[in-house]
Amino acid sequence: MRRVVFNRKGGVGKSTIAANLAAIGAWRGQRTLLVDLDPQGNATHYLLGAAIDDAAATAAGWFDQTLNFRLDPKPTAAFTLPTRFERLYVLPSHPALEDLHGKLESRYKIYKLRKALDELADDFDLIYIDTPPALNFYTRSALIAADTCLIPFDCDTFSRQALYALLDAVAEIRADHNPALIVEGIVVNQFQARASLPRRLVDELRDEGLPVLDPCLSASVKIRESHEQACPMIHLDARHKLTRELLALDDTLNAGR
Repeated sequence: MRRVVFNRKGGVGKSTIAANLAAIGAWRGQRTLLVDLDPQGNATHYLLGAAIDDAAATAAGWFDQTLNFRLDPKPTAAFTLPTRFERLYVLPSHPALEDLHGKLESRYKIYKLRKALDELADDFDLIYIDTPPALNFYTRSALIAADTCLIPFDCDTFSRQALYALLDAVAEIRADHNPALIVEGIVVNQFQARASLPRRLVDELRDEGLPVLDPCLSASVKIRESHEQACPMIHLDARHKLTRELLALDDTLNAGR
């Protein structure tokens, strides 16, 4: 199973959701890989912490070798690194992804990621792909390579307006490149159950027939501690309300398979 976590809007919790769901998958016994295609590398830092300084193999290195067809390429598995959490691996981001973007796009390397993940099919049960907050080469590559798409959504009017264009973008990728791609669901993040606007927005999305997943993920200061300690919620505090919601969200995703 390959899931891409995608939203063109920044600050909606893409990296947090991708890293925590990947950590839960590994905790539940699946060999899990997180592919970090965002040059900012938040998911990489979340899962590797200080160990990122020792990462010689990164997504930038893997993409760079696709530009040299004369080079004998290293296998994709050589670019995956174990985290300190059992069964959880990461293909790390690197700032050089930003510099490579134009070259990769102009050389039309858009299908290379799908081929690479095909190579890893026997190595991992579950792959999450974190993407930049833009519909660019890396995001399109991820959508072409993925089976399903998760869309984080924070409850404000601007996010709702952007959501429809985002769904159209996924539909276009499906039509042109990946007919098997489905929107697995919308993940409501930073949800404030006592506030009327978030409740109303979520109800309206559901009334429109959009695939809003249960449960919504609560706003919590605990997640900042999780980021600071480079420790996903399932390992930081398995009994916390947000952890229980993430576990329930993973249950929802597994039930939909």
